[in-house]
Amino acid sequence: MSRLELALRLFGMGWYVGICIVLGVLGGRWLDNKLHTGPMLVIVGLLLGIIVAFYGLYKMILPNINQKQNGGKS
Repeated sequence: MSRLELALRLFGMGWYVGICIVLGVLGGRWLDNKLHTGPMLVIVGLLLGIIVAFYGLYKMILPNINQKQNGGKS
């Protein structure tokens, strides 16, 4: 994997994390405004965004880890 390809993958992962968290917060804020629940759903949205982001990162990184392990055994 070239350095440019690695840099672009890392850049994409960063955007993915940021978008997941921002969408969680905005969704929670929208629901708070509709349901008049205060900041409770913003916090829930933030936590859900973080969970989704890190699960997605795990799924993105897992094939690379498996590839490294299999490549080292050959």
